[in-house]
Amino acid sequence: MFSFIGSIIVLILGYVIYGALVEKVFGADENRKTPCYTVADGVDYVPMDKYRNALIQLLNIAGLGPIYGAISGALWGPAAFMWIVLGGIFAGAVHDYLSGMISLRNNGANVPELAAKYLGEKSRIIVNVFAVVLLVLVGVVFVSGPAGLLAILTPEVLTKNVWVWIIFAYYFLATLLPIDKIIGRIYPIFGAILLIMAIGIGGSLLFEGYKIPELTFANLHPKGAPLWPLLFITIACGAISGFHATQSPIVSRCVRNEKEGRFIFYGMMIVESIIALIWAAAAMSFYGGTAGLAKALATPAGPSAVVKEASFAMMGAFGGILAILGVVVLPITSGDTAFRAARYTISEMLKLDQKPIVNRYKITIPLFAVGIILSQINFNILWRYFAWSNQTLAMIMLWTGAVYLVKENKLHWIATIPATFMTAVSVTYIFQAPEGFGLPTSVSYPIGIMAAAAAFIYFYSKTRYFNGKIKVAEQKI
Repeated sequence: MFSFIGSIIVLILGYVIYGALVEKVFGADENRKTPCYTVADGVDYVPMDKYRNALIQLLNIAGLGPIYGAISGALWGPAAFMWIVLGGIFAGAVHDYLSGMISLRNNGANVPELAAKYLGEKSRIIVNVFAVVLLVLVGVVFVSGPAGLLAILTPEVLTKNVWVWIIFAYYFLATLLPIDKIIGRIYPIFGAILLIMAIGIGGSLLFEGYKIPELTFANLHPKGAPLWPLLFITIACGAISGFHATQSPIVSRCVRNEKEGRFIFYGMMIVESIIALIWAAAAMSFYGGTAGLAKALATPAGPSAVVKEASFAMMGAFGGILAILGVVVLPITSGDTAFRAARYTISEMLKLDQKPIVNRYKITIPLFAVGIILSQINFNILWRYFAWSNQTLAMIMLWTGAVYLVKENKLHWIATIPATFMTAVSVTYIFQAPEGFGLPTSVSYPIGIMAAAAAFIYFYSKTRYFNGKIKVAEQKI
């Protein structure tokens, strides 16, 4: 119990203290004109108030990850709390803030454009393909989960497949229409449901006598799966997620004042970490430990079964329905903007103006055709590749942020340290995982460490070049 409450307090303090430091390092300027005014188009660049932007950002980034990922990550025990807290404060929130604010400083540019500018033109094609593939995977995997849960709550005629088509239809409209026509209007309702879910489950944990395990660094996974790097891949969105870098530019195009960035980007990642913390604690407590949780996850429904059982048991029939709706809302409100971000990215690649609706159709229709085809593939296979590509994109964005800070003569360590760490996580996982090279830990661990060291050395050599160029420019002035 104390570890759980203490973790929430530390997350809040992280926003107040470290979030303020990150904002100061970046140099947010309230007098600087933002893209929603300088390149307003009435479709994607639309001024919206701070709280609406924050709510959209939260619902965009908080998909299945902070719930399904946190539930699966709870198999390793309370060590999951530590990763959620430290990852959220020092990696995830920094990642989200930098991706949003650097995009804002570049007229709302997407990740491939930012990577090309700060990591070199050669990275553009790689990151473009990587980002589009990840976004389509997100859109697809965030259809199956909510469709299954909705099928549980509705009459038999509304099967999972029917809900898949309904959700895809909504995604199509949300991808096509101006951001303030659907997303900006219905998200406040979704946000209210989300808050009820989080408060309800969290309140039940605290006041209904559930025994939340105290913090330990021991690996409590029932099958002995290695904590490194599996925990850091499994719990993605609740700690750090590259998917967020594809979403922050959407909101950066609607931010009215740079000083709002800390609340919108850094703050909403902290809120997502709290959601992940609640579900990790609920998964461990409701089933009496990791062994019971493992049995529940072994059923065909997997995390969906855990959500259903825990929600109804902890909140009653009505509260359980609201909680499940909250879980449904998260992936749907991430899937719609995943396809929207994919449209942005492809339009930038093709240099296709998105103001005429016919140009939006040219991208949206084939994009959804691919998504529908992929939706027929086994969900677990899609999820595993999504998890790895998600953390790899986070690594790329953190290195992009580090280079940006160097070029701006800022304290780059706030990005460099988590970028190096995530490089080790991503490389170790792909060499170790069955869907990767399947190598033993005696081989994958050293490879991951060497890759992280090589990335840091390369970055350091480049930053010396940047600093030299900056100093020469200053002397000429």
